[in-house]
Amino acid sequence: MRKQTLTGSERYITDELKTLEVKILGAEDKIGGLEVQLFDELVTRVAAYISELQQNAHIIATVDAIISFAKVAIRQQYCKPVVDDSLIIDIKNGRHPVIEQQMKLDETYVPNDIRLDSEDTQIMMITGPNMSGKSAVLRQTALICLMAQMGSYVPAETATLGILDKIFTRVGASDNISSGESTFMLEMNETASIMNNISNRSLILLDEIGRGTSTYDGISIAWSLAEYLHNHNESKPKTLFATHYHELNELAEKYPRIKNYNVATKEVGNKVFFLRKLIEGGCHHSFGIHVAQMAGMPKSIVLRATEILTTLEQKSIESGGKSSLDSTETMKALSTQALQLSIFETADPTAGQLKEMISNLQLNQLTPLECMMKLHEMKKILEE
Repeated sequence: MRKQTLTGSERYITDELKTLEVKILGAEDKIGGLEVQLFDELVTRVAAYISELQQNAHIIATVDAIISFAKVAIRQQYCKPVVDDSLIIDIKNGRHPVIEQQMKLDETYVPNDIRLDSEDTQIMMITGPNMSGKSAVLRQTALICLMAQMGSYVPAETATLGILDKIFTRVGASDNISSGESTFMLEMNETASIMNNISNRSLILLDEIGRGTSTYDGISIAWSLAEYLHNHNESKPKTLFATHYHELNELAEKYPRIKNYNVATKEVGNKVFFLRKLIEGGCHHSFGIHVAQMAGMPKSIVLRATEILTTLEQKSIESGGKSSLDSTETMKALSTQALQLSIFETADPTAGQLKEMISNLQLNQLTPLECMMKLHEMKKILEE
């Protein structure tokens, strides 16, 4: 292989490039050294004023926080809370500071009252449907207490709050599969930590305790927790207890400081409207199937779930209101009901005729008048 030789001009250019590279590297070293020198000089000069700088930074940060509190309070019409040494939480028309700012222009946040104390209403047992606003009530109470003790105004009409030492929450669902901990195990770990650290000045939020296990296990654990919090020898922590276990409403009849509340709903025909208002008294409906329908669950699943619910409720009534049902008898009843529905559906000639008429309809090709005529025809068949 022939070795390529450089011409005179090429050697000159190469030498010049090497020289330039050396100069650049030297300049970068000088720049780096100069930066270090200037930084060291700055640190040396500032070291004599560290306490003054820290004090000024603290003052600026405090003013910034107070101005932020004031701007939000004016814009959102917050009130000045009364923070005292009592054991009372008394909030009138409280609101969730985050949710109310994320609502649409044509929507208004529904405020709610909360009163907790150690003598009359230590535990509020809150029942109500899914999506009705139980969790929002729990969270807004904790946020209002926290904001008040930070020195901020709070989203409420009035608020009188005794100082809290701890805010405990057991909400949401998560797991730690990598460590072998299920959702329910984490729930129990967090709940155990709460129970072992309560005091008279604690606020506890319990949301759907016991839902990660069987119904009877869950009810038993939730019931026992409520009793423990009520009967504790040394502490009477203020507690908001949201649950779908309607059986827990019976606790209010047994213990004087447990009170039942529910988030109101209104049924109009087959529709359910969530009023988002916390009222006194227990609730015995969860409307879970209705929520499944709102979520877009296939209609056949919703209808079948309604049939199963009706059967289970009827079995409960026939057994004297007991919540426990023999699984074999329950499944036998469900199978019998499904079989009977199938027999009537196929044996009734009128139903078969109507089903055939509906199946043959070409809805996209019918005028409104033709639709009315078809309905009139079907009604006439039923009357005959």
